[in-house]
Amino acid sequence: MLLALVVAYLVVSIGIGLLAARHVHSASDYITAGRSLPMYMVMAMVFATWFGAETVLGISATFLEEGFHGLISDPLGAAACLVLFGLVFALPLYRLKLMTLGDFFHIRYNKRIEMVLSICIMLSYLGWVSAQVTALGLVFNVLSDGLVSMTLGMIIGAAVVLTYTLLGGMWSVAVTTFVQMIVIVIGLLLVTNAATDMAGGLPLVLERAAAEGKFDWMPSMNMIDILAWMAAFFTLALGSIPQQDVFQRVNTSKNERVAVWATTAGGVAYFFFAFVPLMLAYSASMIDPDMTATLMENDTQLVLPTFVATHMPFWLQVIFFGALLSVIMSTASGTLLAPSVTFTENVLKNLIPAMSDTQLLTYTRYTVFGFTLLVVLNAILSDGNIHDMVVNAYRITLAGVFVPLTAGLFWRKASNLGATLSIGLGLGTWLLVEFTIPDIAFEPQFIGLGFSLAGMIIGSYLAPNPNSANHRGIADPRPV
Repeated sequence: MLLALVVAYLVVSIGIGLLAARHVHSASDYITAGRSLPMYMVMAMVFATWFGAETVLGISATFLEEGFHGLISDPLGAAACLVLFGLVFALPLYRLKLMTLGDFFHIRYNKRIEMVLSICIMLSYLGWVSAQVTALGLVFNVLSDGLVSMTLGMIIGAAVVLTYTLLGGMWSVAVTTFVQMIVIVIGLLLVTNAATDMAGGLPLVLERAAAEGKFDWMPSMNMIDILAWMAAFFTLALGSIPQQDVFQRVNTSKNERVAVWATTAGGVAYFFFAFVPLMLAYSASMIDPDMTATLMENDTQLVLPTFVATHMPFWLQVIFFGALLSVIMSTASGTLLAPSVTFTENVLKNLIPAMSDTQLLTYTRYTVFGFTLLVVLNAILSDGNIHDMVVNAYRITLAGVFVPLTAGLFWRKASNLGATLSIGLGLGTWLLVEFTIPDIAFEPQFIGLGFSLAGMIIGSYLAPNPNSANHRGIADPRPV
């Protein structure tokens, strides 16, 4: 009965997405929803940017193992990214009226840099979307009591998300996400309230977690620990800023005010609501410590779905798994679309310069389908750790893309040579350390970020762009 109700919910989600697809009449409708969405819809989509499988299953599992010290990248870094994007990056990028971030690299630098950075952005999505697909497989596996394998569950879940994303693009993402966010918020609050009551009340849960040091989040006064902390924080706080899905959600806004404040509010809401699944997971460990200990030896990500399936009344099971599927699908749909749009707009369009708007829309849909197949294959072949998939996804953008984007927006002297050296040194040093010093005490992409910054400064002073003296910068700091 539970599985049947969940399947019915999936069918309803597909129906909502297909209804929204009626608004798609052009590539602009498909990619940006016609830049027409109000505050509440954009905020819901921004919130859903991060509130996916990683938040409910990934960071809750990490919280049980490492406490908040293991969550510096997410939710702390992830929330900081959204707030920073809203307050600093959203306005100048929105005013440019671009389709993709790759378009910015084209107008600010050149075609070669546009294509290289667009490919880097695309590659970062492989692990991120794979994490969502892995979570879908896990949910179907738990709901069917093992009858549906993880692999088959991944295929089923990916097919559902693909169906409405393929046809409706950003319009389907926006409408389904808004409905799914309502289910997520109400569902997780109800289930967590029931779990904390079973554990003795929220004050007791907080007291026990604090006594175990679960809320300790600052690094020790040790240089290696400080560097590791900073690397974990910056990987998502900065590395996820040059991401098409974040930019795409901002770009759907109907005006500048919505672009700035819906993004900022979505980031703040994400940070605080991310604590809900943490409390749910810790309550589960207090209620059934033996089950939790057993699952943590095998796969900590199974703690929450197994706990709900075995300890919650049927109606709360329906709410939880409905909310969980909403979480995953709302994130997966947007992150399937983002790399596909980037490929067609900034790679394929450079190879077929005479591409019409209709062809762009058609090729984008083909790419969504192809990228989905690639993601499912990657998810099947990976080790299944959702938190690691997400964190690793943003190494390449931190090391190679963040500096060219930021310098291009806010530093008038940023030049083509500066961007080229920034990309080469950033990615090169990151990969060199990654493969030659695998046991380094902190994330090697942090070193790549430093070299990327150095490359931008050195290259821009060595060979400034011919028009840099007259370039006033793209960013406009005027308030909204």
